[in-house]
Amino acid sequence: MADEPQVIDQPASKEIIAPGYTFGTVTDQIAAVVLTKKTPPLFWLGSFAVGFGLLLLFLLAVAILMVKGLGIWGLRSPAMWAWDITNFVWWVGIGHAGTLISAILLLLNQQWRNSINRFAEAMTLFAVACAGMFPVLHLGRPWLMYWLFPYPNTMAIEPNFRSPLVWDVFAVSTYATVSLLFWYVGLMPDLATLRDRTTDRFAKFFYGILSMGWRGSAKHWAVYETASLLLAGLATPLVLSVHTVVSFDFTIGIVPGWHSTFFPPYFVAGAIYSGFAMVLALAIPLRSAYNLKGLITDKHLDNAAKVMMATGLIVGYSYILEAFTGWYSGNVYEEAAIWNRMTGMYKYHYWTLVACNVIAPNALWFKKIRSSPVILFIWSIIVLIGMWLERFVIIVASLSQDNLPSSWGRFESTRWDWATYLGTIGLFLFLFFLFIRLLPMISIFEVRTLLPQAKVKEEQPR
Repeated sequence: MADEPQVIDQPASKEIIAPGYTFGTVTDQIAAVVLTKKTPPLFWLGSFAVGFGLLLLFLLAVAILMVKGLGIWGLRSPAMWAWDITNFVWWVGIGHAGTLISAILLLLNQQWRNSINRFAEAMTLFAVACAGMFPVLHLGRPWLMYWLFPYPNTMAIEPNFRSPLVWDVFAVSTYATVSLLFWYVGLMPDLATLRDRTTDRFAKFFYGILSMGWRGSAKHWAVYETASLLLAGLATPLVLSVHTVVSFDFTIGIVPGWHSTFFPPYFVAGAIYSGFAMVLALAIPLRSAYNLKGLITDKHLDNAAKVMMATGLIVGYSYILEAFTGWYSGNVYEEAAIWNRMTGMYKYHYWTLVACNVIAPNALWFKKIRSSPVILFIWSIIVLIGMWLERFVIIVASLSQDNLPSSWGRFESTRWDWATYLGTIGLFLFLFFLFIRLLPMISIFEVRTLLPQAKVKEEQPR
């Protein structure tokens, strides 16, 4: 690897980029994370002690599931959807912030996105990968998952396109494909920078292959700009459509508490809410551990907290609307479903999620709260817990007490429910730590466009 690059120590700033940076120091500081010979202890602790350890737990849980079947989970009639679909919706929601930051904020020319879009896009990919595990495992026969796709077959049995579960396959796979293309296209200029700076032959070959011959010519930049705008145009409707389709899993059902027309915007707002909470939960430790406070400044944290607060208010309004709709509908089953959530078997889950998703985020109205990275980190974890509980209550509380009192029952999770869920967290952390060690977590060329020198120099960043 190359010698230790020049890294400047910059305090946190309220600007988009702290003063004192130049083209060279931006490149040095971001590339240093990848090209340095020394691996920080945080990397080993996060990727192997936590991430890889939980990933091994996930592999064990999947192996037991393959041998013994779905009975190792707590799935019992009537709650045949529980932690698996809860985790699926939760992970898909987390990935929404990456696409919103990458696509929508790019089209709106919001320059504060440039320092956080790269790892937010990676977060999207890893979250979608974790989400995809649960529907496949829930099939019971995961080796037959290809039946969900419209492939030619001799029995002439095609998937049921009227099923929202098939819609999920198309929505999530399209979302993952566009997000991957967007992420990779944005990486190519920075991969070329790493290719040119490293002295390690294997690393030079590795980054050279991935950069696909990028030379930073005017033609390359013109093609890049066109591709980025086209992919942003494709990804923007996906922010709204993917979680809308996921909400159809419940909306088209006749289960009390599900059959509602406001679920699509409710789910989309909740997805962006949890997604930005995860962005803050990742950005705050990263900028502290790798001394990136001059690049990921207090301004970025403040803006992300404002978006989280705005979507949190929408989620809180949705809770009120949900209760009002159940009451105003005059349907005794809808009224009973809402009342059951508030006072029934899962009342503690319900009021905890209200505290996490409605009461706690209102503290973000105060600038002192938004200016404290430690408090923001704690608040983001609270929101992530609250959003998981929201999906759990929507799914399990509704299924546990439906139209037939004779089929009512309480769901009890098992250790394998916990093992599978915690295992996907390990998979996410392991992939994320590998990403920040092997690839630039911040977009070098996009951050350089924010510097004052970029306005007076005609030099194109490489």
